[in-house]
Amino acid sequence: MTTANTNLNMTLGAPDKEAVKAYLLELQNSICAQLEAEDGQGKFKEDSWERAEGGGGRSRVMVGGAVIEKGGVNFSHVHGTQMPPSATQNRPELAGRSFEAMGVSLVIHPENPYIPTSHANVRFFIAEKPGEEPVWWFGGGYDLTPYYGDEEDCRDWHQVAKEACQPFGEGIYPRFKKWCDDYFYLKHRDEARGVGGLFFDDFNELGFSESFALMQSVGNSFVSAYRPIMAKQKTQTWGEREREFQLYRRGRYVEFNLVFDRGTLFGLQTGGRTESILMSLPPLVRWEYDYTPALGSEEEKLAKVFLPARDWV
Repeated sequence: MTTANTNLNMTLGAPDKEAVKAYLLELQNSICAQLEAEDGQGKFKEDSWERAEGGGGRSRVMVGGAVIEKGGVNFSHVHGTQMPPSATQNRPELAGRSFEAMGVSLVIHPENPYIPTSHANVRFFIAEKPGEEPVWWFGGGYDLTPYYGDEEDCRDWHQVAKEACQPFGEGIYPRFKKWCDDYFYLKHRDEARGVGGLFFDDFNELGFSESFALMQSVGNSFVSAYRPIMAKQKTQTWGEREREFQLYRRGRYVEFNLVFDRGTLFGLQTGGRTESILMSLPPLVRWEYDYTPALGSEEEKLAKVFLPARDWV
Protein backbone atom coordinates (compact mmCIF):
# COMPACT_ATOMS: atom_id res chain seq x y z
CA MET A 1 0.00 0.00 0.00
CA THR A 2 1.33 3.44 -0.84
CA THR A 3 1.94 6.09 1.82
CA ALA A 4 -0.83 8.22 0.31
CA ASN A 5 -3.34 5.40 0.59
CA THR A 6 -2.21 4.63 4.13
CA ASN A 7 -2.71 8.24 5.17
CA LEU A 8 -6.11 8.31 3.50
CA ASN A 9 -7.25 5.21 5.36
CA MET A 10 -5.96 6.61 8.66
CA THR A 11 -7.84 9.84 8.01
CA LEU A 12 -11.10 8.30 6.94
CA GLY A 13 -10.85 5.26 9.20
CA ALA A 14 -11.15 1.68 8.02
CA PRO A 15 -14.54 0.09 8.84
CA ASP A 16 -14.54 -1.55 12.28
CA LYS A 17 -17.43 -4.00 12.17
CA GLU A 18 -16.88 -5.29 15.70
CA ALA A 19 -17.03 -1.79 17.19
CA VAL A 20 -20.32 -1.16 15.41
CA LYS A 21 -21.78 -4.45 16.60
CA ALA A 22 -20.73 -3.84 20.21
CA TYR A 23 -22.35 -0.41 20.14
CA LEU A 24 -25.61 -1.72 18.67
CA LEU A 25 -25.93 -4.46 21.27
CA GLU A 26 -25.42 -1.98 24.09
CA LEU A 27 -27.87 0.46 22.47
CA GLN A 28 -30.54 -2.24 22.48
CA ASN A 29 -29.88 -2.86 26.18
CA SER A 30 -30.04 0.83 27.04
CA ILE A 31 -33.23 1.58 25.11
CA CYS A 32 -35.04 -1.44 26.55
CA ALA A 33 -34.05 -0.52 30.12
CA GLN A 34 -35.25 3.07 29.73
CA LEU A 35 -38.53 2.13 28.09
CA GLU A 36 -39.24 -0.47 30.77
CA ALA A 37 -38.59 2.16 33.43
CA GLU A 38 -41.02 4.61 31.81
CA ASP A 39 -43.67 1.94 31.29
CA GLY A 40 -43.36 0.86 34.91
CA GLN A 41 -44.91 -2.57 34.42
CA GLY A 42 -44.11 -4.24 31.12
CA LYS A 43 -40.97 -6.23 30.41
CA PHE A 44 -39.35 -7.08 27.11
CA LYS A 45 -39.29 -10.76 26.25
CA GLU A 46 -36.18 -11.81 24.33
CA ASP A 47 -36.00 -14.31 21.50
CA SER A 48 -32.68 -15.13 19.86
CA TRP A 49 -32.75 -16.45 16.31
CA GLU A 50 -30.42 -17.68 13.61
CA ARG A 51 -30.62 -17.20 9.88
CA ALA A 52 -29.87 -20.24 7.73
CA GLU A 53 -27.93 -18.20 5.17
CA GLY A 54 -25.79 -16.57 7.85
CA GLY A 55 -26.17 -14.48 10.96
CA GLY A 56 -29.11 -13.91 13.28
CA GLY A 57 -30.27 -11.58 15.99
CA ARG A 58 -32.12 -11.04 19.20
CA SER A 59 -35.65 -9.70 19.26
CA ARG A 60 -37.13 -8.07 22.33
CA VAL A 61 -40.88 -7.51 22.40
CA MET A 62 -43.19 -6.08 25.07
CA VAL A 63 -46.93 -6.75 24.95
CA GLY A 64 -49.53 -5.43 27.35
CA GLY A 65 -47.45 -3.00 29.38
CA ALA A 66 -48.97 -0.23 31.43
CA VAL A 67 -48.14 2.26 28.67
CA ILE A 68 -46.80 0.23 25.76
CA GLU A 69 -49.49 -1.88 24.12
CA LYS A 70 -46.89 -3.47 21.87
CA GLY A 71 -43.27 -2.55 21.33
CA GLY A 72 -40.19 -4.19 19.93
CA VAL A 73 -36.49 -3.39 20.03
CA ASN A 74 -34.61 -5.71 17.70
CA PHE A 75 -30.95 -6.31 16.97
CA SER A 76 -29.94 -8.19 13.84
CA HIS A 77 -26.64 -9.08 12.17
CA VAL A 78 -27.02 -10.95 8.90
CA HIS A 79 -24.55 -11.80 6.18
CA GLY A 80 -24.56 -13.61 2.87
CA THR A 81 -22.92 -14.08 -0.49
CA GLN A 82 -25.67 -12.51 -2.60
CA MET A 83 -27.03 -9.00 -2.37
CA PRO A 84 -30.84 -8.75 -2.22
CA PRO A 85 -32.70 -6.80 -4.94
CA SER A 86 -33.63 -4.04 -2.47
CA ALA A 87 -29.92 -3.29 -2.02
CA THR A 88 -28.83 -3.45 -5.67
CA GLN A 89 -31.83 -1.67 -7.17
CA ASN A 90 -30.14 1.71 -6.89
CA ARG A 91 -26.58 0.38 -6.64
CA PRO A 92 -26.09 -2.15 -9.47
CA GLU A 93 -22.32 -2.02 -8.93
CA LEU A 94 -22.82 -3.98 -5.70
CA ALA A 95 -24.01 -7.11 -7.52
CA GLY A 96 -21.67 -10.02 -6.94
CA ARG A 97 -20.43 -8.84 -3.57
CA SER A 98 -20.90 -10.54 -0.23
CA PHE A 99 -22.55 -8.43 2.44
CA GLU A 100 -23.03 -7.88 6.15
CA ALA A 101 -25.86 -5.82 7.60
CA MET A 102 -26.37 -5.06 11.26
CA GLY A 103 -28.66 -2.72 13.11
CA VAL A 104 -31.11 -1.95 15.86
CA SER A 105 -34.70 -1.25 14.86
CA LEU A 106 -37.59 -0.40 17.14
CA VAL A 107 -41.26 0.52 17.02
CA ILE A 108 -43.36 1.52 20.03
CA HIS A 109 -47.16 1.40 19.85
CA PRO A 110 -48.58 2.89 23.08
CA GLU A 111 -52.13 2.11 24.15
CA ASN A 112 -53.03 5.70 25.04
CA PRO A 113 -53.97 7.51 21.79
CA TYR A 114 -52.39 10.72 23.10
CA ILE A 115 -48.94 9.12 23.09
CA PRO A 116 -47.55 8.98 19.56
CA THR A 117 -46.27 5.83 17.96
CA SER A 118 -42.56 6.07 17.38
CA HIS A 119 -40.03 4.30 15.20
CA ALA A 120 -36.24 4.39 15.19
CA ASN A 121 -33.37 2.48 13.68
CA VAL A 122 -29.64 2.72 13.16
CA ARG A 123 -27.76 0.35 10.90
CA PHE A 124 -24.47 -0.42 9.19
CA PHE A 125 -24.00 -2.13 5.84
CA ILE A 126 -20.82 -3.36 4.20
CA ALA A 127 -20.36 -5.15 0.86
CA GLU A 128 -17.03 -6.80 0.11
CA LYS A 129 -15.24 -8.44 -2.79
CA PRO A 130 -11.72 -9.93 -2.80
CA GLY A 131 -9.15 -7.53 -4.21
CA GLU A 132 -11.44 -4.50 -4.02
CA GLU A 133 -12.12 -1.83 -1.42
CA PRO A 134 -15.21 -2.53 0.70
CA VAL A 135 -18.33 -0.48 0.09
CA TRP A 136 -19.97 0.54 3.34
CA TRP A 137 -22.45 3.00 4.75
CA PHE A 138 -24.56 3.91 7.76
CA GLY A 139 -28.27 4.67 7.86
CA GLY A 140 -31.05 5.27 10.30
CA GLY A 141 -33.09 7.93 12.02
CA TYR A 142 -36.34 8.23 13.92
CA ASP A 143 -39.83 9.57 13.32
CA LEU A 144 -42.92 10.39 15.34
CA THR A 145 -46.49 9.42 14.44
CA PRO A 146 -49.02 11.23 16.64
CA TYR A 147 -52.74 10.61 16.60
CA TYR A 148 -53.53 13.83 18.43
CA GLY A 149 -51.10 16.63 17.73
CA ASP A 150 -49.22 18.54 20.43
CA GLU A 151 -47.15 21.55 19.32
CA GLU A 152 -44.77 21.38 22.28
CA ASP A 153 -44.09 17.69 21.80
CA CYS A 154 -43.32 18.17 18.12
CA ARG A 155 -40.98 21.09 18.79
CA ASP A 156 -39.14 19.23 21.56
CA TRP A 157 -38.83 16.11 19.41
CA HIS A 158 -37.23 18.04 16.57
CA GLN A 159 -35.04 20.08 18.92
CA VAL A 160 -33.44 16.90 20.27
CA ALA A 161 -32.98 15.65 16.70
CA LYS A 162 -31.34 18.92 15.69
CA GLU A 163 -28.98 18.86 18.67
CA ALA A 164 -27.95 15.28 17.84
CA CYS A 165 -26.90 16.40 14.35
CA GLN A 166 -25.35 19.74 15.33
CA PRO A 167 -21.74 18.55 15.99
CA PHE A 168 -21.51 17.18 12.45
CA GLY A 169 -22.36 20.33 10.53
CA GLU A 170 -25.08 22.95 10.26
CA GLY A 171 -26.52 21.33 7.16
CA ILE A 172 -27.03 17.84 8.57
CA TYR A 173 -30.29 18.38 10.48
CA PRO A 174 -32.22 20.22 7.72
CA ARG A 175 -30.98 17.68 5.20
CA PHE A 176 -31.93 14.65 7.30
CA LYS A 177 -35.24 16.25 8.31
CA LYS A 178 -36.23 16.78 4.69
CA TRP A 179 -35.08 13.25 3.87
CA CYS A 180 -37.39 11.98 6.62
CA ASP A 181 -40.32 14.09 5.40
CA ASP A 182 -39.83 12.77 1.87
CA TYR A 183 -39.27 9.14 2.86
CA PHE A 184 -42.12 8.62 5.33
CA TYR A 185 -44.72 9.77 2.85
CA LEU A 186 -47.61 7.64 1.63
CA LYS A 187 -47.76 8.49 -2.06
CA HIS A 188 -51.05 6.66 -2.61
CA ARG A 189 -52.64 8.70 0.20
CA ASP A 190 -50.84 11.95 -0.59
CA GLU A 191 -50.04 12.47 3.07
CA ALA A 192 -47.22 12.11 5.56
CA ARG A 193 -47.12 9.22 8.00
CA GLY A 194 -46.38 11.55 10.90
CA VAL A 195 -44.46 14.69 11.87
CA GLY A 196 -41.08 13.40 10.80
CA GLY A 197 -37.72 13.56 12.49
CA LEU A 198 -34.50 12.27 10.94
CA PHE A 199 -33.72 9.85 8.15
CA PHE A 200 -30.46 9.09 6.36
CA ASP A 201 -29.11 6.23 4.30
CA ASP A 202 -26.04 5.32 2.23
CA PHE A 203 -24.06 7.70 4.46
CA ASN A 204 -20.26 7.51 4.50
CA GLU A 205 -19.16 10.99 3.48
CA LEU A 206 -17.51 11.86 6.81
CA GLY A 207 -15.25 8.80 6.78
CA PHE A 208 -15.80 5.82 9.01
CA SER A 209 -15.05 7.32 12.43
CA GLU A 210 -17.16 10.46 12.05
CA SER A 211 -19.97 8.70 10.19
CA PHE A 212 -20.06 6.12 13.00
CA ALA A 213 -20.11 8.94 15.57
CA LEU A 214 -23.07 10.52 13.79
CA MET A 215 -24.95 7.24 13.79
CA GLN A 216 -24.27 6.87 17.52
CA SER A 217 -25.44 10.40 18.23
CA VAL A 218 -28.73 9.67 16.47
CA GLY A 219 -29.16 6.32 18.22
CA ASN A 220 -28.32 7.70 21.66
CA SER A 221 -30.71 10.65 21.32
CA PHE A 222 -33.85 8.65 20.55
CA VAL A 223 -34.93 8.00 24.13
CA SER A 224 -34.10 11.61 25.05
CA ALA A 225 -36.57 12.67 22.36
CA TYR A 226 -39.32 10.14 23.03
CA ARG A 227 -39.38 9.36 26.76
CA PRO A 228 -40.46 12.88 27.87
CA ILE A 229 -43.42 12.67 25.49
CA MET A 230 -44.42 9.31 26.96
CA ALA A 231 -44.09 10.69 30.49
CA LYS A 232 -46.16 13.77 29.71
CA GLN A 233 -48.97 12.11 27.77
CA LYS A 234 -49.43 8.81 29.61
CA THR A 235 -51.70 10.39 32.23
CA GLN A 236 -54.14 11.74 29.61
CA THR A 237 -57.61 10.24 29.80
CA TRP A 238 -59.15 8.87 26.63
CA GLY A 239 -62.25 7.09 25.46
CA GLU A 240 -63.75 5.11 22.60
CA ARG A 241 -63.61 8.01 20.13
CA GLU A 242 -59.86 8.50 20.57
CA ARG A 243 -59.23 4.77 20.47
CA GLU A 244 -61.18 4.30 17.25
CA PHE A 245 -59.27 7.13 15.59
CA GLN A 246 -55.95 5.71 16.79
CA LEU A 247 -56.77 2.31 15.29
CA TYR A 248 -57.81 3.95 12.03
CA ARG A 249 -54.58 5.95 11.80
CA ARG A 250 -52.54 2.85 12.63
CA GLY A 251 -53.72 1.56 9.27
CA ARG A 252 -51.52 4.17 7.61
CA TYR A 253 -48.57 2.79 9.54
CA VAL A 254 -49.26 -0.69 8.27
CA GLU A 255 -49.64 0.53 4.69
CA PHE A 256 -46.29 2.29 4.74
CA ASN A 257 -44.38 -0.59 6.29
CA LEU A 258 -45.72 -3.18 3.89
CA VAL A 259 -45.59 -1.09 0.70
CA PHE A 260 -42.64 1.30 0.98
CA ASP A 261 -40.30 0.53 3.87
CA ARG A 262 -36.82 -0.44 2.67
CA GLY A 263 -35.96 -2.22 5.90
CA THR A 264 -39.01 -4.46 5.68
CA LEU A 265 -38.25 -5.31 2.06
CA PHE A 266 -34.57 -5.96 2.82
CA GLY A 267 -35.41 -8.26 5.71
CA LEU A 268 -37.94 -10.29 3.74
CA GLN A 269 -35.71 -10.53 0.66
CA THR A 270 -32.72 -11.70 2.69
CA GLY A 271 -34.68 -14.45 4.45
CA GLY A 272 -34.73 -12.76 7.83
CA ARG A 273 -36.97 -13.88 10.67
CA THR A 274 -40.49 -12.90 9.63
CA GLU A 275 -41.76 -12.52 13.19
CA SER A 276 -39.00 -9.99 13.91
CA ILE A 277 -39.41 -8.12 10.62
CA LEU A 278 -43.15 -7.71 11.08
CA MET A 279 -42.81 -6.91 14.78
CA SER A 280 -43.30 -3.27 13.73
CA LEU A 281 -46.97 -3.82 12.95
CA PRO A 282 -49.49 -2.74 15.62
CA PRO A 283 -51.49 -5.37 17.55
CA LEU A 284 -54.86 -3.84 16.62
CA VAL A 285 -55.80 -1.75 13.58
CA ARG A 286 -58.85 -0.91 11.49
CA TRP A 287 -59.68 0.55 8.11
CA GLU A 288 -62.77 2.66 7.46
CA TYR A 289 -64.11 3.36 4.00
CA ASP A 290 -63.90 7.00 2.91
CA TYR A 291 -63.38 8.38 6.41
CA THR A 292 -63.67 12.15 6.82
CA PRO A 293 -63.01 13.82 10.20
CA ALA A 294 -65.55 16.26 11.62
CA LEU A 295 -64.94 19.91 10.76
CA GLY A 296 -62.99 21.70 13.45
CA SER A 297 -62.20 18.48 15.32
CA GLU A 298 -58.83 17.45 16.73
CA GLU A 299 -58.85 14.63 14.20
CA GLU A 300 -59.12 17.13 11.36
CA LYS A 301 -56.41 19.27 12.96
CA LEU A 302 -53.98 16.35 12.76
CA ALA A 303 -54.38 16.19 8.98
CA LYS A 304 -54.43 19.93 8.33
CA VAL A 305 -51.96 21.30 10.88
CA PHE A 306 -49.56 18.56 11.93
CA LEU A 307 -49.04 16.20 9.00
CA PRO A 308 -48.04 18.72 6.31
CA ALA A 309 -44.25 19.15 6.36
CA ARG A 310 -43.15 22.22 8.32
CA ASP A 311 -40.19 23.60 10.24
CA TRP A 312 -40.59 22.80 13.92
CA VAL A 313 -37.40 24.42 15.26
